[in-house]
Amino acid sequence: MRLLVLGGTGFLSRAVAATAIVRGHDVTAVHRGRTGTVPDGVTQVLADRGDPMPPDLAGASFDAVVDVSSTPSHVRRAVATWPDRHWVFVSTVNVYADDSDPGGPGVGLLREPETDDVGPASSPDAYGRMKVACEQAVLDGVASAAVVRPGLIVGPGDPTGRFTYWPARMLRTLDGDGADALAPGKPSDPVQVIDVRDLAAWIVTLAERRGAGVLDAVGPVTPIGDVLDAVARGCGAAPRWRWADGGRLAALDVRPWAGDRSLPLWLPRPDYAGMVAHDAGPALAAGLEVRPVEDTSRDVLAWLRSTPDAPVSGLTAAQEAEVLAALR
Repeated sequence: MRLLVLGGTGFLSRAVAATAIVRGHDVTAVHRGRTGTVPDGVTQVLADRGDPMPPDLAGASFDAVVDVSSTPSHVRRAVATWPDRHWVFVSTVNVYADDSDPGGPGVGLLREPETDDVGPASSPDAYGRMKVACEQAVLDGVASAAVVRPGLIVGPGDPTGRFTYWPARMLRTLDGDGADALAPGKPSDPVQVIDVRDLAAWIVTLAERRGAGVLDAVGPVTPIGDVLDAVARGCGAAPRWRWADGGRLAALDVRPWAGDRSLPLWLPRPDYAGMVAHDAGPALAAGLEVRPVEDTSRDVLAWLRSTPDAPVSGLTAAQEAEVLAALR
C-alpha cells in the first residue's frame, strides 16, 4: 500500500507512519519540518499546508490518506487534491456538544461546525467545532472514508504529559518519596484511555482494509481505581491511594485534566462524565486491539527514565504534599 500521512512527526501521526513502515508499506509524510523527524524509511515532503500542495506530490498516486489536522482549510485543500483516495481522518470526542453525554456516532449531538481557521488553542469548544468542519469536508468530499474520534491518547512520547503524570508519580514512590498518593474522585468513577501505538495500528488497519464509517476511538470504560492500580503494577510501585472527591479538590485549587496544579484523568462530574465513558464496542469490533494499562505504564516509565525533559503535567510534589496535608 502507498500511504500518505499528512503529518508524520507528531505524537500520533509519527506512530502511524512508523507502524505502516513496519508492516511493509510505502509511506510518504508531508510536514513543515518544525516538530521532529519522520521514522526511518519514510519519504518526507516538506510543505506548509497553508500553501498549495507541491505539484509532484499532488500528482502522485496513493492508496490511502491519513490526516490528523484540525485546520479546516488544510483539510479542504487536501480533500480537493486526493478526492478519489480512501481516507482515515482522525477527529476527537471533543466534537460532541454535550460533555456529560457518552452517546457516540449517530447518537451524540455534535457541536456546530467552525469552517474558519480560528486556531485549536483558542478553546476546547473551538477545537471541537473545527474538527466537526474537518469531518464534514472529508465525509462529503472523498470516495470512501473512516473517521475516528479518539479520547485521551496516552503512551511514550506524549507531548501533553497528562497520563504521564501517573507513572512519574509512581517513580517518586519507587524512589522513596511519597508512599501516600493523591487520587481524584471515587475509585468507581469511569475513565478510558487508548495507547498511541494501538490507535496507530488500528488506523493503518483501517487504511489497509478500506474500513469506512464514523467510530469513537477509545479503550474500554474502566473504573479509575482499577486504572491507577494497573499503573502502579506496571511501574512496580505500591502506593497508598488517598482519595478525595471533586468538590474537595476544587476547594483546594486542584484543577482537572491537565496543566498547572492539575490531577490528570480527573474531570468534574457530572458535567464531563461523558467524555471518558464512550462505548468502545464498535471500535473493537472493527479491529481495534488495546494493550493492558500495565504495559503502557511500564513503557511510559521507561521513557521517563530515558528522557529527562519528558513533559509531565500536573501537581508538583510540593503541591501534592500541601493538598494531602490539608485533607488529613
